[in-house]
Amino acid sequence: MRILVIGGSVFLGRAIVEEALRQGHEVTTFNRGRSGDDLPGVTAVRGDREVPADLEALAEGREWDAVIDVCGFTPRVVADSARALSGHAATYAFISTISAISDWPAKRVDESAPLWECSPDAGPEDGDYGVLKAGCERAVEKYFDGNALIIQPGLILGPWENVGRLPAWLRRVSRGGRVVAPGDPGLPMQLIDARDIAIFTVDQAAKGVNDRFLTTGPAGNTTFGRWLADCAEVTGASPELVWIDDEFLLAREVEPWTELPLWIPSTPGEVGTWDVSTAKAEAAGLRCRPVAETVRDTWHWLKDRDHAELERRLPHWRRHGLAPDKEARILSEWDAG
Repeated sequence: MRILVIGGSVFLGRAIVEEALRQGHEVTTFNRGRSGDDLPGVTAVRGDREVPADLEALAEGREWDAVIDVCGFTPRVVADSARALSGHAATYAFISTISAISDWPAKRVDESAPLWECSPDAGPEDGDYGVLKAGCERAVEKYFDGNALIIQPGLILGPWENVGRLPAWLRRVSRGGRVVAPGDPGLPMQLIDARDIAIFTVDQAAKGVNDRFLTTGPAGNTTFGRWLADCAEVTGASPELVWIDDEFLLAREVEPWTELPLWIPSTPGEVGTWDVSTAKAEAAGLRCRPVAETVRDTWHWLKDRDHAELERRLPHWRRHGLAPDKEARILSEWDAG
């Protein structure tokens, strides 16, 4: 199969390219060459998807069996790509997000759940991340003349992570000492490895599937306590995990998702966070490796790298993790009762 990957140099995009090459497909990547390096074996086309002339040059004289769009965030921009590539591929696979579903995380959701209202021609000012992703999905379905494969991932982890959630925990746990651990250690979670999404996406694109799939780990494939224990085991550290109540942390203005990555306080508006139906994707072939394997492989990728250089290239990393002085203050106040 001939595959065009829009993006393809970092995290999920890199995993998709790696999987496509492993399966023996011919891969073209289209990106600006700024976020990361293209993998050996691809045909790299440099360009900016927001520049019409670059899209025209990409499409001219080329055809693929499938396009996999990993880096579409604005409906208007995705619409331009879908129009430019219509007639040059049979399938357009778009990597969306579970955040495009308006009922999530307040409710348990499946593929029948409604999307946020958003025009397929919306601009960056017309909504937040999830709203705009919903518009991007509609842009592919409206403007691409062919199969529209919509992938809606949940929480993605794995080697080459460019967001910094699992790396933040691995780095903190590896330092040892007393570690603020949020909420309930028995909280069931749903985590998925980028490499498993990559396998599923490439397989569905190869089949020319015209459908949408929620792609995350099976419900309860780990707990917060088990996940942090995996971090300790792979790093060889012996931290003391101090489990602190949600209310105590919120009262001290600890930011969910970022200062304590993957921590979501237990509130009525969040009950569906880790309760997403994966039945449809599993029936179509989605398989997920153990979370402990993802943690191990991410640490092996991370431990010997230049973290300062990674933070420079991946600015989201700097947003994740609790500052040492704030962590020490919270632990002291918790001890004081």
